[in-house]
Amino acid sequence: MTSTDRPVIAAVDGSSHSREALDWAAHEAVRRGLGLTIVHARTPDRRVGQDTQRREAEKLLDRSVRRVSELAPGLHTSKLTPLDFPSAALTSLSSEASLVVVGSRGLGGFRSLLLGSNSLATASMAECPVVVVHSGPSDEDAAEAAETHPDIVAGVAADESSEAVLEFAFATAASRPGARLRIVHGWTMFSSMLSGGPVFDRDAAANSAERTLAELTAGWREKYPQVEVVREPVGGSASRTLVTASATAALTVIGRRRGGESLGLGLSPVAQTTLTHALGPVAVVPC
Repeated sequence: MTSTDRPVIAAVDGSSHSREALDWAAHEAVRRGLGLTIVHARTPDRRVGQDTQRREAEKLLDRSVRRVSELAPGLHTSKLTPLDFPSAALTSLSSEASLVVVGSRGLGGFRSLLLGSNSLATASMAECPVVVVHSGPSDEDAAEAAETHPDIVAGVAADESSEAVLEFAFATAASRPGARLRIVHGWTMFSSMLSGGPVFDRDAAANSAERTLAELTAGWREKYPQVEVVREPVGGSASRTLVTASATAALTVIGRRRGGESLGLGLSPVAQTTLTHALGPVAVVPC
């Protein structure tokens, strides 16, 4: 299966958060020219018969398909109802998907939590990029904001892990006419020292971070000349800048290192802070 054959997956559970994620996923599938697969995982539960679970799941999926047909007529849509825990089902399905889209919270858990456990687990373990759609303004307000603030914001590190983030961010910006790509890179004197840069001169370290960011983006700007790029080296942690930018961004993009999932090390502190406190959709890209 090629990347152009892999659908966008939208996870639904009947919550308002998942409806927002479904709407976002439908619009994104249209932008990317991909199909949409709507998934509702039936969590194993001995108290409820499988036939009852299946009927309820089919009703939810049918409602979701009708909603998508109104939002995006002509979009090819399919549906799945695997018997598994949500994050496990979505992680398994992600190996054959272009993108997985989830709401920031589901029906269960504690309402005081900023990010649901299934959303966090899926973003930490999936094989493809995962977009977590945080609750925001109404559909009309969101559409107006997307036109007024079409920025895509990407947080990058000064190493090879940034390639996947930049590839996803540039492609996303290119799919949105007029979108601007803001690339944020946080640096400190300590990180400058570790990379062999200036140790005591803060101005020199700032200039070095600017050059590093220019080098990271040079090839991508040639590949996507239609995308306006703004480079933002930030002294200190980038998380505050990313969270603030997420309020008006069409999408904020961060990376997740592969290989540390079993130890709970998939998300860096900057990525976890951004994902937890963001005020708009966040894409987590495996690097």
